Amino acid sequence: MFKGSGYSITLLLLFIIVAMSGDRVFAPPTPQASPVKRQISPYVEISPFDHHFRAASDSLFGWDWKLLAAIAFTESRFDSTAQSEAGARGVMQVMPRTLRGTGVPDSLFMNPRSNIMAAATLLRELNHVYRRIKAPDERLSFILASYNAGAGHINDAMRLAQKYGRNRYKWEHNVDTFLTLKSRPEYYTDSLCRNGELKDWRQTIQFVKKVRRTWNRYRKMQDRYSDSIYTILQSDSTAELMRI
Repeated sequence: MFKGSGYSITLLLLFIIVAMSGDRVFAPPTPQASPVKRQISPYVEISPFDHHFRAASDSLFGWDWKLLAAIAFTESRFDSTAQSEAGARGVMQVMPRTLRGTGVPDSLFMNPRSNIMAAATLLRELNHVYRRIKAPDERLSFILASYNAGAGHINDAMRLAQKYGRNRYKWEHNVDTFLTLKSRPEYYTDSLCRNGELKDWRQTIQFVKKVRRTWNRYRKMQDRYSDSIYTILQSDSTAELMRI
């Protein structure tokens, strides 16, 4: 009798516990929430147009996208509405004839993507023009100078440099010197000069220096940013790199 009563009491208590707990007694264990992965871009942010710079670089000739950004900063300070007195348009300050030559309609001259892609196409063509300059870093100076002043003036200066015993394939203290002399009649009237006087030679010389200086700064920024990402990935297993 005593044992039976104890058994009945135990069942009653168990029934009360189940009734009060509801579904929680039979519910499966709550799974542990997986850590949220933080996605980190591998690129330092330079401008609102970085994705266009990367796309232009990757799809056309594979140069460092930060070089395109450096050109844009030097040309327009990343102002997509900029227009020079000479008629250059957009963030990359591309001339209308160049834009039309790359298939950009007039209505899209100021469009950042179209403007950047047109500039990249021009740079690719200039890279081919100066293909005989084997050292890439040296060739870059000629490309940048031509981007600013036009290949005609740079080619004139190369011919003058060769005439006066300088190296036509070297920029500093060679071709750049004769570019400055294209403001003087005794030089720009030489039969070797096919493009006449260059009044704004100072702008071209400074453009090459400024783009290089800005590009070098951007590369240093990227290096420091990459180092910090590496530190995060080493210490935090929830972070992962995101290609954008």
